[in-house]
Amino acid sequence: MRSNDLELVFPNLQNTPYEVTSPEDTRYNCIAWAAGNSQRSWWPAGAWGYYWPGDPDDDSLEGFIAVFRAAGYEVCQSRQLEPGFEKVAIYANNDGVSHMARQLQSGLWTSKCGDCEDIIHSLEGLENSIYGSVIVMMKRPLGGSP
Repeated sequence: MRSNDLELVFPNLQNTPYEVTSPEDTRYNCIAWAAGNSQRSWWPAGAWGYYWPGDPDDDSLEGFIAVFRAAGYEVCQSRQLEPGFEKVAIYANNDGVSHMARQLQSGLWTSKCGDCEDIIHSLEGLENSIYGSVIVMMKRPLGGSP
């Protein structure tokens, strides 16, 4: 299934493989989805109604890295699938961290697009002026702590 609305926001999706995998859901966001949580939204800086397992006043890239490092991830360089590992990608724009995606065992990526659908996509499919581009990759052994 493809979504014309998503293609309007993310024009790169038109030229890359992607698939909508869930209906809209406001209970969680992309950061939670990257962490494997679909029950509540994650975001720092004390945002009302959001969960954050790190310093609530640190919405910097380093703060996001610290939260995922505490969950067993380490910064890595490769975007490629590595057997025995799961990866997350951190996107940033001029304002800072904007989005995260989680790699699937197929090598493609899964994201929650705002309050909209979850999709399977390439990393390039979501790069644009809103999300910016992937600036940090992190990995941990499969079966690491949630």
